[in-house]
Amino acid sequence: MKEKLSILIKNESADLESVLLGIANDFGGEPPVDEAYDPKSKEHINAGTFPVESDLLGEMEAFNAVFKKYNIEVFRPENIHNYNQIFSRDIAFVIDDKFIIPNIIEKRAKEFQAIASTVDRIDTSSIVKMPRGASVEGGDVMPWDDCIFVGVSDDPDFERYTVARTNYTGVAFLQKTFPHRTVVSFELNKSDTDPRKNALHLDCCFQPLGKGQAVIYPGGFKNSDDVAFLVDYFGEENIIEIDTNEMYHMNSNLFSIGPEIIVSEKRSKRLNSELRRRGFTVEEIPYSEISKMEGSLRCSTLPLRRKHHD
Repeated sequence: MKEKLSILIKNESADLESVLLGIANDFGGEPPVDEAYDPKSKEHINAGTFPVESDLLGEMEAFNAVFKKYNIEVFRPENIHNYNQIFSRDIAFVIDDKFIIPNIIEKRAKEFQAIASTVDRIDTSSIVKMPRGASVEGGDVMPWDDCIFVGVSDDPDFERYTVARTNYTGVAFLQKTFPHRTVVSFELNKSDTDPRKNALHLDCCFQPLGKGQAVIYPGGFKNSDDVAFLVDYFGEENIIEIDTNEMYHMNSNLFSIGPEIIVSEKRSKRLNSELRRRGFTVEEIPYSEISKMEGSLRCSTLPLRRKHHD
């Protein structure tokens, strides 16, 4: 019998100990445009620039190599032939010592089955299944000290847009499940047709970092008051603002290995330079092909355990 897997995530930037990283093997290739479920994938299908498997494999292995460099335990899904399993962030997520199984869109249901061998090692008392009607995807959820930041869509948007993945019933579930935390929700701008006007998840327009810093794209938020809240929360001097083009290229979808170590796409030149100026170690890797599918570094990971110091 395999050893039990200890899980714990208090915030986004504590030292990482274990993570589940997606895979690009047999990802299914270019789908018909009417089967793509985000506007950026549709754009690249129509342009003939949709990524090929060999490039995706290379980028994911570059990410895995960084984890190896820092001695982080890496789990991978079992391979499902002809099925995209790159974006593991959304099929489950950990907050505190709870492993949350969300209600994801039907097209992605098999992805969870492929991580069963990892989930089976987690104590059953730590596994929480979301109730029917409550929708949350991991890209919208960010544990941050006493808070949980959540990207959300109101009911009209949730019904209208394929790219709306988290609803207020899901937010209420998080409030009930983690009563000791303050759940702060932000409504995001959505578009099924224009990737420059679509914040697929919260991590596509915002991400907190170590050292009390944060990256933000104000245009991703429906309400200017939410942007003002975050600027006030972190302090204006600690905010790195990105523009529409940088958001489109997924610059905010970074991944923190620790409070001072960040994995970033190598073409995010301005942001990477600014992060280094602020004292971060930036591990640059190629990830531009994966980002054509409207997901990047954070989207590819399901962190299981980070160090916590009381």
